[in-house]
Amino acid sequence: MNNKSTLSHRKEEPENGILYLVGTPIGNLNDISQRALNILQNVSLVACEDTRQTKKIMNKFNISNKLISFNKHNSLIKIPKMVRDLKHGKSIAIVSDAGMPGICDPGEDISNSARSEGLDIVCIPGACAAITALVSSGFPSSNFVFEGFLPRKKIDRSKILLEISKNEKTTIIYESPKRLKKLLKELYEFCGGDREIMVARELTKKFEEQVGNNINEVIEFFNAKNVIGEITIVLKGINKKSDFNINKSSMKKDLNDLINAGLSLSAASKYLAKKNGVKKSEIYNLI
Repeated sequence: MNNKSTLSHRKEEPENGILYLVGTPIGNLNDISQRALNILQNVSLVACEDTRQTKKIMNKFNISNKLISFNKHNSLIKIPKMVRDLKHGKSIAIVSDAGMPGICDPGEDISNSARSEGLDIVCIPGACAAITALVSSGFPSSNFVFEGFLPRKKIDRSKILLEISKNEKTTIIYESPKRLKKLLKELYEFCGGDREIMVARELTKKFEEQVGNNINEVIEFFNAKNVIGEITIVLKGINKKSDFNINKSSMKKDLNDLINAGLSLSAASKYLAKKNGVKKSEIYNLI
C-alpha cells in the first residue's frame, strides 16, 4: 500500500479552528509519526520555519498542501493573520525546521496569541533534540534545566554561565557549530575542565556523533576540527559535596569582580565564604 492510500485511511482528521503544533524529525525523516503526517496532509495550511525543509517531508511521504513561511523574521506580521484564519474556521499546522515547534522558535508566540484569543491548541508530539541528547548522555534526567541558545550579550551570558557552573541539575544547551568552540572555552572558564559533559552532533543522522567525558576532553576533540551540523550540549550538574573544587574558576572570577568593584580582599573573601559555605581561608588561597 502506498503512502497516500495509507494516509487517507487514518482516523484522526484536523478540526476547524484548531492550531496544531506538529513535531517533525530532527534528522532521520523516518522518525515522523503517522499522526503528524495525517495532520500535515489535512489541515488548511502548514506554517513552516523554512518551507524548503518541510517540503522534504512532504515530498518523501507524497503529501501536498499549502505551505507558508513562518519564522522569527516575519512572525510579527504573520501571527495576526493566522489568528484571524483560525477564528474563521481554518486549521493550521505549525512546524519548525526540526523537532518540536515552540522551542527556540516563534511557535511559542503563535501559541500564546492563539490561547489568549480562546482558540484551541493541540500538540502532535515528535522528536526533540534536547530530550534525545539528555537520554543518550546517561546523566541524571529526573530534574534538568533547558537553556536553549545562550544570550549573546556578555553580561546576560555571563550570568547564565555562572548559574550553570553552580547548578546541581543537568543542563541542556543548544549551540551553532560556528560558536561551539567559543562556548566550550567559556564553560571551561566557568565550570572547570573536569566537569562532565556530552556534546551531541547531527542527532539521528547518518554521521551522528556523541563526544564526552569532560570539558577538557571535548575541547581537545573539537580543537582541530571544522565543526558542522546542529549541536546539543548536555552538562552534568555539580556534586554538592565537591561544590568548591568544581567551582574554583567561577569563584575566583567572582572574587576578582568584587575586588575590581572596590571591595577589599578581606571583605570580598568573607562575602564569598558565607555565600558558598566554605572557609574564608579557602577563598584567600584562590589569589
